[in-house]
Amino acid sequence: MDEARLRSLTPNVLAVLVRRGADFAAAEDAVQEALVEAVRVWPITPPRDPEGWLITVAWRKFLDETRADTARRRREHLVDHEPGPGPATSRDDTLQLYFLCAHPSLTPSSAVALTLRAVGGLTTRQIARAYLVPEATMAQRISRAKRTVSGVRFDQPGDVATVLRVLYLVFNEGYSGDIDLAAEAIRLTRQLAAAIDHPEVAGLLALMLLHHARRATRTAPDGSLVPLAEQDRGRWDTASIAEGVAILQAALARDRLGEFQAQAAIAALHADAPTAEETDWVQIVEWYDELLRLTDSPVVRLNRAVAVGQADGPRAGLAALAELDGTLPRHTAVAAYLHERDGDLATAARLYAEAARKASSLAERDHLTRQAARLNARGRG
Repeated sequence: MDEARLRSLTPNVLAVLVRRGADFAAAEDAVQEALVEAVRVWPITPPRDPEGWLITVAWRKFLDETRADTARRRREHLVDHEPGPGPATSRDDTLQLYFLCAHPSLTPSSAVALTLRAVGGLTTRQIARAYLVPEATMAQRISRAKRTVSGVRFDQPGDVATVLRVLYLVFNEGYSGDIDLAAEAIRLTRQLAAAIDHPEVAGLLALMLLHHARRATRTAPDGSLVPLAEQDRGRWDTASIAEGVAILQAALARDRLGEFQAQAAIAALHADAPTAEETDWVQIVEWYDELLRLTDSPVVRLNRAVAVGQADGPRAGLAALAELDGTLPRHTAVAAYLHERDGDLATAARLYAEAARKASSLAERDHLTRQAARLNARGRG
């Protein structure tokens, strides 16, 4: 039994049931029962049309449950008009499922969990392990999300921007447990890109590929963080970089710039530089300016200050940083870096230590602590 094949079929089967009138929770239960049946039957009698088989079995199981539960009499018209087996039309139901899972009534964490469950086909246990939370906690989160979207009809246009934000959140979770969420996000975004012709979908896919290409070099063998400038570029995945750049160029040629395309352009400039010293920081600042016109995000302004510090010197970077709210995450770490580049090692060491105390992860805290210790040692020497 090919688990990956089953996972690839699951979203469309679920979407067909929801479009036919089943509420999301009941449809999901019926699909899971059909998958259990497939695991039992297919090794002995493989179907000619696996997707059609799953839709037929899942729909029948949904109807059986509907008939058995007298509290669901409002669905009796579905029983009287049972469709034939297999997909009713050639429409892309999986695309609609993306939009349903990114419904605006869901919290970001719930939307991510539901997307992984319904579109990704992951089990609740796999999602819980990836997020390092108890399975019962994740089950409750998914259950609440399913109840929230139950009854939502597929008659409204979906918000592509919301879907992309959910997929980007999945990607940023990276790797933990036995599921590589970054790779899963790339798989799902490829699937979305094949279903919808939108330059921002392509931009997000390019951004993911360009970031993922550097993954093997982001941490040392002991788990410590390796800054971009110190990464071994010979170990970057050149095939992913080439694919990401090609996808990005095609998207930019359509002249419908969006934030993910702009972010991907910045990532491409980093990937294109043979060494950190040869990075085209002037172009990167220009792309941050474009990104600011699109989002006006404080985080983008913070990253732009770093780029200005590289393009025009650390004092220019510090001047740009001075315009920002000092409580921004990473603000103190950026200030430390720019002060170090400006030669003020004592101030930089103090700021690195302060940033370490504010760090949101153990790896980041350890990295900043080591930076402070390095500069303090240089000062004593």
